[in-house]
Amino acid sequence: MKVLIVCTNHDTYPTKSGKTGLWLSELTHFYDVMVRRKVLVDIVSPVGGKIPIDERSFDLKEETNHKYWEDSVFQSKISNSLTPDQIDARDYRLIYFAGGHGAMWDLTDNLALQEITKRVYENGGTVTAVCHGVCGLLNVKLSDDSLLVQDKYITGFSNMEEALNSFVSEVPFYLEDKLKEQGAHYTKSMIPFIEFIELDERIITGQNPHSARKVASKALEELFEK
Repeated sequence: MKVLIVCTNHDTYPTKSGKTGLWLSELTHFYDVMVRRKVLVDIVSPVGGKIPIDERSFDLKEETNHKYWEDSVFQSKISNSLTPDQIDARDYRLIYFAGGHGAMWDLTDNLALQEITKRVYENGGTVTAVCHGVCGLLNVKLSDDSLLVQDKYITGFSNMEEALNSFVSEVPFYLEDKLKEQGAHYTKSMIPFIEFIELDERIITGQNPHSARKVASKALEELFEK
């Protein structure tokens, strides 16, 4: 079985000087769960090549981040990510969108990634995402022209979390609002920044970075134990 992880290539904010990109633990925690179960993992991004890491997430004191930052296979995957045209959706039972603010700019409207997601889902696969990675699901259309998220229970980074993050002036939209606009039933934890996931059929989403490991564990449970 193979799993496809989608990461952003986008690393700049409109006005803030700090660099954004992938939120590192949203990749490493998910990746760790998969590798421990001997699941094969490919990493894709909108333009391929090097995945930028959001500087605020670059915490190598965190055990899982440190473990994979020192891992040559992992480093090769994030330095040489695949392009969408190198992906055959039929090879994957699961797709996962990792977050970080960068995702808002280059995952939301990427037609090639939307097509891959549609095919994985319509082939009976599972679609998963965490935090800002949920942006990648917003505009996915199925073969019947309905939106993937429509009438589904979905979570993702909340308006409150965005406000507490002090990045409101930088982001192109609020993810929570956009999910509701697209017809999703948005859910969240009562307390910001604690682990929270939502499961609806073959769609599993996590609210914030702390939810990545649980999304991965739930995805494996759905894939292997049913």
